[in-house]
Amino acid sequence: MPAHDSPITVLRPATPADVPALAAIWRVGWRDGHLGHVPDELVAVRTPESFAARAAERVADTVVATRGSAVVGFVVVVGDEVEQLYVAAEHRGAGVAGALLERAEEVVRRGGHRRAWLAVVAGNARARRFYERQGWADEGPFDYAAEGPDGLVAVPCHRYAKRLGAA
Repeated sequence: MPAHDSPITVLRPATPADVPALAAIWRVGWRDGHLGHVPDELVAVRTPESFAARAAERVADTVVATRGSAVVGFVVVVGDEVEQLYVAAEHRGAGVAGALLERAEEVVRRGGHRRAWLAVVAGNARARRFYERQGWADEGPFDYAAEGPDGLVAVPCHRYAKRLGAA
């Protein structure tokens, strides 16, 4: 039975015990979507340790998807921004990302926002198609300020947004 045939058992808040799984999923997913599309100085600082530190810092803002006892994806929401959304490679295409994005929209709505937004690296065509299929609108290019080695690094992205119903 393929790994993605079992149902999602839980969408739940992340805990500190999830950090190693979050960091591993985030690093692989980030590299898949960003290598060749972001400045080299940003790639240089996105080490395994950096993903572990960032995952630990974001636990309170993170929802995980699990299958059985394994964390297979996560989403981070900060205010009205869906800041991160990643699914383990072997679970992509199985509805995990859609379930996580739907939960993120609920979190944004419950936070009192009527509109959510997110940034997608300009060259990440797969992610851009996914968000468009989920009803998000491409509002055009902008430079996202990412933390780099010596301050902020401008990353060419597209801003996607979605109007949300009342909470």
